[in-house]
Amino acid sequence: MLLKGKVALITGAGRGIGRVISLALAGEGARVIVNDYIEENAKSVAEEIKAAGGEAESVQCNVANFEETTNMIKAILKNNPVDILINNAGITRDNLLVRMKESDWDDVLSVNLKSMFNCTQSVAKSMMKQRYGRIINIASIVGLIGNEGQANYAASKSGIIGFSKTVARELATRGVTVNVIAPGFIQTAMTDKLSDEAREKLFASIPMKRLGTPEDIAPLVVFLCSDKAGYITGQVINVDGGIAM
Repeated sequence: MLLKGKVALITGAGRGIGRVISLALAGEGARVIVNDYIEENAKSVAEEIKAAGGEAESVQCNVANFEETTNMIKAILKNNPVDILINNAGITRDNLLVRMKESDWDDVLSVNLKSMFNCTQSVAKSMMKQRYGRIINIASIVGLIGNEGQANYAASKSGIIGFSKTVARELATRGVTVNVIAPGFIQTAMTDKLSDEAREKLFASIPMKRLGTPEDIAPLVVFLCSDKAGYITGQVINVDGGIAM
């Protein structure tokens, strides 16, 4: 098992990509702390992991809130080190720029980008002290190529990339790696909302002519969390069916 004995905190893990990442890390021996804003979702994933023979616990927290996040991670660190942090929490509030509400901008930047600061700052000192850590931040190809109706989302995901490269430089000498995965259009609740017309237009832009799945993302997360990836840091890896090439 690649991650036996490691403790992993995964944000936004109650469904979608976060859920599948949680299952994959647990399957490689990690003790998984499942975070979600919705308590029932976090508990459900933790129970799914335990039913499969893995180790897990759930914790409800709004990671966009600095105080809540700091308190959550302090409580976790009392009982466990955090060896792996997966910053996955994210939302969309799509609209054309000229129609976008200020609250739509603020909410997306808070959940998608500020949560990265909140969680990463809270675990960084602990990881530096133990001279080991793996931080994986989930961005999006939209942060690289843009997308109509997603100025807020694209800004947040582009910000994640700049944030991650800087933190990777700051933590590199302490044995802590920081990398970014930029998924393309993945089959989740977010893409389920697309109309048939929008879906056809989307397929036409993807060289592989299909949406990705959370299972396309999770194996890369496992690899980047493992000792096999110990010399990889500050990288952005697209998992997008070729859309951004």
